[in-house]
Amino acid sequence: MIVKFVNLTNYYMSNMVLYLRRFIGVSLLEINSHSVNKTRLFSTRKTWSSSKTAFLGILGLITGGTGVIIYSLDQSVQAGELELHPAKFKWAHNGLFDALDHASVRRGYEVFKQVCASCHSLKFVAYRNLVGVTHSEAAAKAEAEEQMIDDGPDEEGNMFKRPGKLSDYIPAPYPNEEAARAANSGAFPPDLSYIVLGREGGEDYIFSLLTGYCDPPAGVTIREGQNYNPYFIGGAIAMAQPIFEDSAVYSDGTHAHASQLAKDVVVFLKWAAEPEFDDRKLMMLRMFGFFGFSIALAYYAVRTKGISIKTRKFALKSHVTGKPPVTRSKKCD
Repeated sequence: MIVKFVNLTNYYMSNMVLYLRRFIGVSLLEINSHSVNKTRLFSTRKTWSSSKTAFLGILGLITGGTGVIIYSLDQSVQAGELELHPAKFKWAHNGLFDALDHASVRRGYEVFKQVCASCHSLKFVAYRNLVGVTHSEAAAKAEAEEQMIDDGPDEEGNMFKRPGKLSDYIPAPYPNEEAARAANSGAFPPDLSYIVLGREGGEDYIFSLLTGYCDPPAGVTIREGQNYNPYFIGGAIAMAQPIFEDSAVYSDGTHAHASQLAKDVVVFLKWAAEPEFDDRKLMMLRMFGFFGFSIALAYYAVRTKGISIKTRKFALKSHVTGKPPVTRSKKCD
């Protein structure tokens, strides 16, 4: 098999050289048979049997393939030292015509409120954004009124607190970054408004991070106040494991498994990052319908109205007889 391949390669190479000589005419491409014969005198390949040639060829292929496999395995193991890549999950909203699961978005808001809001902010989401998505207008007003918002100044120049309104944004748990770092051993909890878009891997990464806490492997030392998570860069993360079994309570009675809690809060954060997600897909469907109707209408117009223009015939008529003129060919003398 190897011998046939080598002979076939030599055949095609010689033909290529001949074609280049024919069309380019470069003398450097001429084959000097005398020098080739001299080179063959120093080659030991002519004494090899076909079985030995095949064996050496197979041995070379095995060696090269083994090297490629070893290199690939080495690179996969060294995926950012001890960092793991998140798996690809089949999210219900990833389809071309699939919208977000709004029941999951509502449950995710409850998880954020009960678990995440104690450390993380959501400063780009207002209570009015919840209306028609996770809450009715009355329910969203009740959610806003539970918070006391800093406002002012009043007529005397003093700041005061008032119940929240729909126009207010979800308040942060800390007044500033310094207070947040002081309460979390120097670590600053990031804002979660665009966390899904701001992390490579999106929903897959956030879900894997929330459910990926484990004990560090042998030889890995984690400092006091940190936790081990292989999906986090470097493995050491200041945030303690936030989600456990029944760490939140759903108002609709859904059992709060740890994976269910993580899935719902990820879907909610996906909506928070892209509140126009469903509207964008609805617009795409409308555009598909519009363009489909336009293409059908254009096809009908071309086949019915434009066909007369494409198939009409022009004929010249004499102004005397009213008949087409007769053209006669002239004969050459």
